[in-house]
Amino acid sequence: MSSTLAGWLQVLALVAALVLCHRPLGDCIARILTTSKHLGVERGLYKAVGVDADADQRWPVYLRSVLAFSAVSVLFLYGLIRLQQHLPLNLGAEQMAGHQAWNTAISFVTNTNWQSYGAESAMGHLAQMAGLAVQNFVSAAVGIAVVAALIRGFTRNRTDRLGNFWVDLTRICLRLLLPVSIVFALVLVANGVVQNFHGFHEVTTAAGGPQSIPGGPVASQEVIKELGTNGGGFFNGNSAHPFENPTGFTNVLEVFLILLIPFALPRTFGRMVGDDRQGRAVASVMAIFWVASVALMTFFESQHSGAAASAAGGAMEGKEQRFGTAASSLFAASTTLTSTGAVNSFHDSFTPFGGGLTMFNMMLGEIAPGGVGSGLYGMLILAILAVFVAGLMVGRTPEYLGKKLGGREMKFASLYILTTPTIVLVGTGAATALPGERAGMLNSGPHGFSEVLYAFASAANNNGSAFAGITVNTGWYDTVLGLAMVFGRFLPMVFVLALAGALARQQRVPATPGTLPTHKPLFVGLLAGVVLIVVGLTYFPALALGPIAEGLS
Repeated sequence: MSSTLAGWLQVLALVAALVLCHRPLGDCIARILTTSKHLGVERGLYKAVGVDADADQRWPVYLRSVLAFSAVSVLFLYGLIRLQQHLPLNLGAEQMAGHQAWNTAISFVTNTNWQSYGAESAMGHLAQMAGLAVQNFVSAAVGIAVVAALIRGFTRNRTDRLGNFWVDLTRICLRLLLPVSIVFALVLVANGVVQNFHGFHEVTTAAGGPQSIPGGPVASQEVIKELGTNGGGFFNGNSAHPFENPTGFTNVLEVFLILLIPFALPRTFGRMVGDDRQGRAVASVMAIFWVASVALMTFFESQHSGAAASAAGGAMEGKEQRFGTAASSLFAASTTLTSTGAVNSFHDSFTPFGGGLTMFNMMLGEIAPGGVGSGLYGMLILAILAVFVAGLMVGRTPEYLGKKLGGREMKFASLYILTTPTIVLVGTGAATALPGERAGMLNSGPHGFSEVLYAFASAANNNGSAFAGITVNTGWYDTVLGLAMVFGRFLPMVFVLALAGALARQQRVPATPGTLPTHKPLFVGLLAGVVLIVVGLTYFPALALGPIAEGLS
């Protein structure tokens, strides 16, 4: 069986599994976000921290809760990393430099999980468990909480209340992320992923040289890294490391975990707004882009250009030999279309157009299906833009789900759409203009530019994967990329929650014969077109200077 055929069989199996889980998981998340009942352990937590679980918050209060929780998380994680050499299970790890600890703390709190260090040599077990893994849970929960608030903005009338952030955060962690993580962590352990508290083992390599390999609580961190679309690896090799991803089955399972919640959330959206068709329309657009990306990535990476690629049957440079081009392409497309950033191959070694596609996936705003929560609220913002464009065409006030889209709402949507491209393009321009930062580029020409562009696209979109070939462990890059992660994560949340507040204050209006149906194929095509046009107009010049120029040379 050819590698490409095996890869497409994996895609079909993956799609079948996602379709089977779409409805029950989406309905489950909807119940979690709408029920008025509190579990006993939840009531205990609310009492311990002084939260009134039955008090809804206005959007500014909800936003302040998000920002305050994230700020405290950054301070806690920064302190833990800086003091890890004094903690148990540190494996001899030394104190991390201040600028690198800042970057790492920001990275994991913003769901980016960018790593400018070798994880197994720079982090001890306790720092990985109590610091990084904990943030994998709560940063993912923050994204789902924000999209829940936006959905409530569509469903509520004449109110300024969007729910309670602390209740949403607690429920998502305890009722969704933790149970699913426990189940699949056991599955990963059963299939060979390491889970222990061992230190370093000295082994002899195939070449006869010595190598130190640590054990550790890998499976428990691996599952939430994928499930929460986080992406940081326990090892520097990430999901190409056999302790994190030992078999072809675990490779497909990890892709399944990456896509599971993002593809279920449109069903949650449909249930919460009372129209399942709306959720299916959004999921259809997500699926179109995901299938197209997987197909194009597989095509580009299967090209037999040159003697070496012809002999190998594809572009095998940078690929994990156990998986080949098809499985690597599937993983690369899925991880860059979500905010995951985990890798089982090195994107820097992809073909120019394959590497360019990984960047384009992130530049879409990671909405197909995107990160947990962030993908759906990004798609809903674009849906609002699509409805507005359609309204301009027919000369009537646009409406989406019974809410009128006036100047205030469109200002918030526009600011959301402009934020990330501004961060990416300004950061890339600054890095290429400064002589000291250009010196950190190990490659020149279009490929060197692509490495810088990829780094800022990954940071601002909270992806976390890297193109390699660029020295980012410097004070300048750690600081600037950290700022890109902060602004790329929280500025869009400000505009999303402000938009949710504006929508919630409106009275829902009934549909009329002139209302644009937003659940039919026409709207699906319109929304897909808006996504492509907005991204193409914004990023095409930068892509033309990097991967497109390299691919045509």
